[in-house]
Amino acid sequence: MVLGHNISIELIIIVASGLLLLSLLATNVSGRFGIPALLAFLALGMLAGSDGPGGIYFDNPWLAQVIGVIALIFIIFGGGFDTRWNDIKPILRPGLILSTLGVLLTALIVGIVAHRLTDLTFKQALLLGAIVSSTDAAAVFAVLRSRNVSLRPSTKSLLEFESGSNDPMAIFLTIVMTAVVAGKETTVFDFAMVFLRQMVFGLIFGFLAGKALLYLIRKIKFDYDGLYPVLTMAAVALTYALTSYLGSSGFLAVYVMGLYLGKADFIHKRNLISFHEGLAWLMQITMFLTLGLLVFPSQLPSIMFAAIAIALALIFIARPLSVFALFARSRFSLSEKTLVSWVGLRGAVPIVLATFPLIAHVPRANIIFDIVFFVVLTSTLIQGPTIPYLARLLKLDLPIQPKTQPPIQFERTETMKADLLDILVPKGSNVIGKQLKDLSLPEDVLIVLINRDNIYLVPKGSTTLEEADIIFALVDSDAAKILNAIVDEGVPRNK
Repeated sequence: MVLGHNISIELIIIVASGLLLLSLLATNVSGRFGIPALLAFLALGMLAGSDGPGGIYFDNPWLAQVIGVIALIFIIFGGGFDTRWNDIKPILRPGLILSTLGVLLTALIVGIVAHRLTDLTFKQALLLGAIVSSTDAAAVFAVLRSRNVSLRPSTKSLLEFESGSNDPMAIFLTIVMTAVVAGKETTVFDFAMVFLRQMVFGLIFGFLAGKALLYLIRKIKFDYDGLYPVLTMAAVALTYALTSYLGSSGFLAVYVMGLYLGKADFIHKRNLISFHEGLAWLMQITMFLTLGLLVFPSQLPSIMFAAIAIALALIFIARPLSVFALFARSRFSLSEKTLVSWVGLRGAVPIVLATFPLIAHVPRANIIFDIVFFVVLTSTLIQGPTIPYLARLLKLDLPIQPKTQPPIQFERTETMKADLLDILVPKGSNVIGKQLKDLSLPEDVLIVLINRDNIYLVPKGSTTLEEADIIFALVDSDAAKILNAIVDEGVPRNK
């Protein structure tokens, strides 16, 4: 079946919705077997493609790039929006180092290895290195925010910030090397100007766009709450498009925009975060299915062994060397450096970037694309499932606490700084068996609900606490610390 040639709209909708439903089912199945869901989406796309039983012929790199870019816009914005600025501040400097110099070092090392292992010219090999140089935000967010991984906040924030902010550097290097391989005459000064324009103006436009969107959300009073997600979607897309049109990094702009909004308090914030989380998953599924369709498995065996060797060199040599070299004098421990080295997941971003040389008709672009696919596949298979085990081995994990969704919603506003916090009563806590009225709670702590074996209780002063109770309390940050101390180091989970 060739898409776009005498195919009814009903059949296209059936195929698209069917693939989407299969992808949703694959998330549960893949989780049970420890296989990253993103890999399942990619596999479904390949099975539906021309070389698979689905027989859908799709060979349009430009359309795949358009779909991939649109998807990445909302994935990266959603990652920034759901990131707490207070978690980012302590790791801002090392995160920026990784997302710039780390990407450059990785590209250089992979390029040297690829030139040794293949018949690519050195310039073509450096282009390959640039394409796979950045960690993938979609893959990292999906793995680190899954139910199987619970890392220390500083380590998790560093990895998420790096993955969300290193794409501009990889895009810059890919554009530069594509131009070099294509034979375009450019100077070092031209490259420097492009880099500054990408990074500096991307930051500025993202900050201004976030500020403008926050103002609109606070000032515009829609009659229908469902229009606020439409507003954010339009603003995110417009920010990316305008920033990119002006020659800067649209991806960096939407990430900074998301960070700015995530830092602020405003009505509908919780609902908007939930909406963009669902939208990000839809975009991930769409992107990986499309890129799976674009791959022709029959063309892969000829470069398979060299591609796997390059992937292993990236995982075990390039990424660790970059991290340990840049963090040689940092405060990070050996265990933290090791884990950061391992969480160098590659995903859809390299495959999207691999369409750049295809569209530019760069020599050997097809071979580069196939190698990139194997690099992504190998990284996802080896690194993704093993992150939880390595974190436990290095003692960098936290106890995994299942999230509990209360039957009520609470949103912080500009005038009310309290938050709805849920705290687990741990085994051996000194509050077990005590009544709430005997806990000497601060005046600004309000216990609103107690979850006991998934049954919600409306608390009274005479309510007695039991082990594994989940206390939902309306508190500010100072009162939260006091409440935690009273509950004997109870763990706040959904702050």
